[in-house]
Amino acid sequence: MAVIEQLIRAEDDGSISFGNYKLPEKKKVENFEHNGDLLKVKTFKDITKLESNENFVYESVPGTAVHGFKETDKGVEFDVEGDNDAQITLGLLENTEYSVFVNGSSIGKMSTNLGGKLNLSVELASEGKANVRVEM
Repeated sequence: MAVIEQLIRAEDDGSISFGNYKLPEKKKVENFEHNGDLLKVKTFKDITKLESNENFVYESVPGTAVHGFKETDKGVEFDVEGDNDAQITLGLLENTEYSVFVNGSSIGKMSTNLGGKLNLSVELASEGKANVRVEM
């Protein structure tokens, strides 16, 4: 895996990849059309953020690169890469319980808040990448 040089791209399987945690200054791409949605990504070494139709989807602190990001009616799955451990916030359904898996191992059940946000930490410093799956 590697950073996304063009900041966001559509993949052949219908997923998207986005983010560049190597950038020293914030860059963004707005109005990226994908499956009828308008996506906006902001990324650099300190933060990576994705919005769809002006709604919050993903944020990581510090910045990350996300590969194969797929949303379904049951949750989301993606591979994430970075130089440091990351705090990730996902925009999902509000007041809903999800099972969260990192690299195939369950890290437990987590519930979203009234705004539909779910927070999790991913250890990237040692391996540099992880697979995340969040499902109802």
